[in-house]
Amino acid sequence: MRRFPPERIVCLTEETVETLYLLGEEHRIVGVSGYAVRPPRVRKEKPRVSAFTSADIPKILALDPDLVLAFSDLQAGIAADLARAGIAVHLFNQRDVAGCLAMIRTLGALVGAAERADALARSYEARLRDAAAAEAERPRLKVYFEEWDEPMISGIGWVSDLIGHAGGCDVFPDLSRAQAAKDRIVTSEQVIAAAPDVILASWCGKRVNIERIRARPGWHDIPAVAAGRIHEIKSPLILQPGPAALSDGFDGIRAALG
Repeated sequence: MRRFPPERIVCLTEETVETLYLLGEEHRIVGVSGYAVRPPRVRKEKPRVSAFTSADIPKILALDPDLVLAFSDLQAGIAADLARAGIAVHLFNQRDVAGCLAMIRTLGALVGAAERADALARSYEARLRDAAAAEAERPRLKVYFEEWDEPMISGIGWVSDLIGHAGGCDVFPDLSRAQAAKDRIVTSEQVIAAAPDVILASWCGKRVNIERIRARPGWHDIPAVAAGRIHEIKSPLILQPGPAALSDGFDGIRAALG
């Protein structure tokens, strides 16, 4: 970074955008991901410079950023291109709730708002702790979370963690710790054998077709299907590893399990 705190930040994913707005530091943002929708006013206030696995490098360079914020191995190529162009890049790689909270605190430190970031993270920690305490005496429902349908991909770490805080039990907890989506692929037979009480689905980038899930061969005897407990949680709420998942995404899980 040329300046501290950085005055011109480009965010290549949604969660850092929302975090900076929540910290009152949105004036530092000069470019965002095309998927950034929280808060709604970001769509009118900030120029779009990237998708998820692609970015307009010349457009980003023209914004003269002090810092670019990226996420995961899927943006490693973009980060490398920017680094070779002389741009400071911080690439986050959070995969669980602890990582989401660490991202908030780290980002706060990067923009000179460490105390506000810690307070924000603590507020999410308190909500999760209170929710878990409220559900402690209830039977734990078995939950299958589907992140994609063809092939079927089970939930990532932060989703599995949030299911646990909501009083549920992820039926594929070990897979949730896998780094790559391809390592979380499950078969229809595995889901049938797991016999989830609730199915949550969030197909990244497209609407969930609940009827199609219900009609899968052999799924009619799954408790969740038999009881009609198949619920969509919109992907911008639950598949964004930051404030959205910790707030509205978590509330969606709690509502489905209630």
